[in-house]
This record gives sequence, C-alpha cells and structure tokens, in this order.
Amino acid sequence: MRRVTRSTVVVAAAALSLLTGGTAAHAVSPTAAETYDSAPSCLEVSADWRYTFVSNTCSGTYTLTISYSDGRDVPCRVANPGDFITFPGYGTDGAHVLGAVLCATTEDG
Repeated sequence: MRRVTRSTVVVAAAALSLLTGGTAAHAVSPTAAETYDSAPSCLEVSADWRYTFVSNTCSGTYTLTISYSDGRDVPCRVANPGDFITFPGYGTDGAHVLGAVLCATTEDG
C-alpha cells in the first residue's frame, strides 16, 4: 500500500510541475528587461524547484540565461536548434523563475 501511495504522489507532483511550471516562467521582470532582451517564445522554459529546462525549438542559435525573482545570476549558455539545456531551479526559498532572457554577445573581428 505504501508503494502505491508513494508512486501516486511522485506521478502527481511530476504532472503538476509540467502543467504549471512552463506557463508561469515566460514573464521577464522589468529589471531583467533593462539588462537583457526577452527570449523568443520558441525557447520554451519549464521550471521546478530543482531544475529549469530550456528547449530550443527555434531555427537559430541563441545565447541565453534565466531570470530569477531573487536576482541571482547564472552563466549564459548557447542553445543550438534542437538543444535541451538545464539551468538551476528556483529553489525552496520562495524565488521564482521569471523566464529566459538573451545575453548580450560581442563579436570580434
């Protein structure tokens, strides 16, 4: 009985994070919008407390990071078409993932 209950809770939690995590994560804070450009909607974000996933369904390559409500800074990463990349989640301290934002890139030459 315990095994069935535990697996039911795990499945329910996973389904809930899939249903709610991706919908709230696309807004970008005003502070992040001043520093970075909003990422296009084809960079799909799904976040939970432990990991934030970005799937690049775009036809182009983007350099991006994740904006968090607590202002933490995570390194930019390159997402080629078809890539599925991982960032830290929002944690257990009440922070939220605000969305993906594009990083400023410099081109030499």
